[in-house]
Amino acid sequence: MRQYVSKRWSEFIALLSLSTTFFLFLQTRDLSMQLSNERIKHTAEGEEFLETDTILREEENEEKSRTIEGDVDAYNEREFYGKLDPMELNNTRKAKKEILFFNRVPKVGSQTAMELLKSLSIKNNFHYHKDKTQKVETIKLTYNEEKRLSNLVNTFQPSSVYVKHVCFTNFTKFNLDMPIYVNMVRDPVERVISWYYYVRAPWYFVERKRAFPDLPLPNPNWLKKDFETCVKTNDPECRYLPGHRRDGFGDHRRQTMFFCGHADDCTGFNTEVAMRKAKENVEKHYAVVGVLEELNKTLTVLEHYVPRFFKGAKDVYYNEVKIFSKINRNIYKPTTAEATKDIVRKNFTRELEFFDFCKQRLHKQYLALNLDKKP
Repeated sequence: MRQYVSKRWSEFIALLSLSTTFFLFLQTRDLSMQLSNERIKHTAEGEEFLETDTILREEENEEKSRTIEGDVDAYNEREFYGKLDPMELNNTRKAKKEILFFNRVPKVGSQTAMELLKSLSIKNNFHYHKDKTQKVETIKLTYNEEKRLSNLVNTFQPSSVYVKHVCFTNFTKFNLDMPIYVNMVRDPVERVISWYYYVRAPWYFVERKRAFPDLPLPNPNWLKKDFETCVKTNDPECRYLPGHRRDGFGDHRRQTMFFCGHADDCTGFNTEVAMRKAKENVEKHYAVVGVLEELNKTLTVLEHYVPRFFKGAKDVYYNEVKIFSKINRNIYKPTTAEATKDIVRKNFTRELEFFDFCKQRLHKQYLALNLDKKP
């Protein structure tokens, strides 16, 4: 009897020890994940992953709420556009060598796209290159700077990707072959609001100060100023005057400028000439211009139109890249009232027209694939 009790007691102790070890393992793992999430949240990468994931969730919810009416709209769109040929809508076929240039627009999900390209470079066997962080981000280049950039990109061995915040450059004026251009866009008003709070986030200055110790700290009053107050008090930072030119770091109002180029005509805010040139360059030279608010469609089009670099993009995004965004919303970006956004939109007419143009082009490229066509 004593031997039986002793044996049962030993089994109980062993089971208790195993349960305690397992419990501690789970707690340690959860704490580790929470710490990792907190670390990501307070970095520039984490902020953009977070924002991208929020937009994607909204997109997924919209897709779930589709009705028969949506199918009818898709049918009517095909009738409106007529027969669409994906080959005619794909500029990748013009490329003479496999060099992809992602001249990324800030605050459009480009950080997410960079992480995606990094992962895909391993799976699809291509080289990944990125411009180093700069003290002053110069997006508008002189003629000689354009030439140096074109020569640099031309030195990469195929197949390669190069990523840099910079305006569109036409390589042919330097007698060089054009790369395969891709980029992303976003609702221009949502984008400037995102940028407004991005440059005021505490971790942004910590990272900048760490990289460039001699940078001065910002004025506390400037840091505390919210976007709504900035707009309603007619603060110079939030006026967005048509035709206004302002170069230098921190001014990312002009989404069209990244597609228009480096000419002086491209620098005026919300101008007709910059918008027309931007549209022309997208139509002639860009394989795909994705839309952050339509990320699923963007990834699908990239997979089909630029398969050398984006094969398997959706799987990689959902299984690897998206994991970085499974954290809470960014506490440094408060909600902005729709009434305030409407005030700003009045001065973004051509920026909004360009954004709609890119959305329509992406939609046509998607429709041309006939992926939703019923058998």
